[in-house]
Amino acid sequence: MPTLVVTNFNIVCSTLGGFVTLFGLVSYLFKERYYLSEAFDTPFRAVISLLAGVSLSPSAANFIRPLDYAGGNEEHLAQITLYFSRLVLGVQLVLAGVQLPSRYLWREWKPLALLLGPGMTAMWLCSSLLVYGMVPHFSFLHALAVGACVTPTDPVLSNSIVKGKFADQNVPKDLQKIIIAESGANDGLGYPFLFLALYLMKYNGEHGLGQVGGTSKAIGLWFGETWAYTILLSVFYGAAVGWIAKELLYRAEKKFCSPFTPLRMLIAMPLTYALRKYVDRESFLVFAITLALFIVGTCGMIGSDDVLACFVAGNAFTWDDWFRLETLDDSLQPTIDMLLNLAIFMWFGAVCPWDSFLHNDVIPLYRLVFLGILVLLFRRLPVVYAMHRVIPQIEEQRQALFVGFFGPIGVSAVFYLYVSLEFLGQIKVDGVVREDAQKLQDVMMVVIWFLAISSIVVHGLTIPLGKLGFYLPRTISQALDSASRDESGTPFQIQGRVELIEQLQERRQQRIQSGQRSPDGMPPRPVFRIGGSVIRSPENHSRTPASISRKSSLTNNEGLPVSVQDTASGITHDSFAKK
Repeated sequence: MPTLVVTNFNIVCSTLGGFVTLFGLVSYLFKERYYLSEAFDTPFRAVISLLAGVSLSPSAANFIRPLDYAGGNEEHLAQITLYFSRLVLGVQLVLAGVQLPSRYLWREWKPLALLLGPGMTAMWLCSSLLVYGMVPHFSFLHALAVGACVTPTDPVLSNSIVKGKFADQNVPKDLQKIIIAESGANDGLGYPFLFLALYLMKYNGEHGLGQVGGTSKAIGLWFGETWAYTILLSVFYGAAVGWIAKELLYRAEKKFCSPFTPLRMLIAMPLTYALRKYVDRESFLVFAITLALFIVGTCGMIGSDDVLACFVAGNAFTWDDWFRLETLDDSLQPTIDMLLNLAIFMWFGAVCPWDSFLHNDVIPLYRLVFLGILVLLFRRLPVVYAMHRVIPQIEEQRQALFVGFFGPIGVSAVFYLYVSLEFLGQIKVDGVVREDAQKLQDVMMVVIWFLAISSIVVHGLTIPLGKLGFYLPRTISQALDSASRDESGTPFQIQGRVELIEQLQERRQQRIQSGQRSPDGMPPRPVFRIGGSVIRSPENHSRTPASISRKSSLTNNEGLPVSVQDTASGITHDSFAKK
């Protein structure tokens, strides 16, 4: 007998598939009708997905139950969210690197160095100071850890801002490229800021209780593990994997027809003969995404920075611009990108600790809201505005305001949140998480989630609300003007114009009959009516150019026949006026 099988897998598939399907059915309607044509190329999709996740979460419809998927274990749920964020960031950053032109990181290293060096440091300090000032009874060292999580610009939301109709109409191409490059690079460079605070807290907090080494060991680990192993190794690894993948794909696609140097021979020649056949189009288009999966997995196994490695690999993969130009009009990568974005923000809406915003022991709600406003306004905007004169891509003040404001907090902040929670969970004394580490976990869980949600909503609604505010007054004004004309009884009327034309024609005919000249003193010009037919040659009855003549009906203003010479056949014939 048939029975319902309401399992978690079936529920997730049906809800995710149903949401994406319904979203697609009305996407064009929203684009063209409801002032959201540019918004659908921006983080507005993230807001819709977030709201869908909230409505289906345990707090509402209870269709999506993340804790059940993790076996009722909060640590397993945190690991699932961390891995999901890593996956989305890895794919996004490879695609971001592929979007940049040839040798872009090498050619534009000066403005990038300014944004990633002093710029990112200033954003870190500004965010930390705001957190330190708004969270009661919170040390500045702990605030540095919270500020480091929200310092990187989220590549998922930033890349959406610089793509589509809105970017094409309002954002210059050079500015689009520098935003993509900065959001991709600073995402992986959040590790040094975060782990400087975490290492110092681990070995100095609570007077180093349960740990041995003090500040010297913390600084040594920061330089050795964070900078050398995590950052530098990921840069070299990503560059090597991206370049080798580019060479192999080029030879597989072009059947070993490219010129090669000794270095290319050494690396790619052994595998060339095994790949001497064309790659099919499907495999070619999906190559960048599979490369992202490979880097995320291998970097995860060696414990390096997979986020930074993916971005560097994407840029090295299109170092000669070949792959970028080959896939410039491709829609497969944006489609997969959209599906991942919709899924991750639905997941965020379901796993976000909404109740903790109201009920927590670390920060009151009014302080939390005020903190969100301050961070969105002062975390990035003053820094970019102060530096825009030395960044060639930012030419105007309004461009500086745009770049400074649209530095969203999103997937990257959640990623660093769960990296921090995993690290803090290992600081234990007698098998229990140390008190200061536990407090930092509680504060980070509330503050970072709230800042991420606030940024997603604010940056997602800014463009559609701005467009609505621009067009709505004009629409209302036109509607009011139309209504006032209808009430006054003086709308546009065709009948009156027709009568005026008839009167003018009668006056002109009267002047012609009386022999009067026109008002300008010139005699009236003859007006002809022309019509015709084809006369076949009596010899062969064929339609040839020499035998084509026109039987024209030509009359002048006096109604007299006019004789016309047919230039094709040389025949002279008369036409008479129709009465």
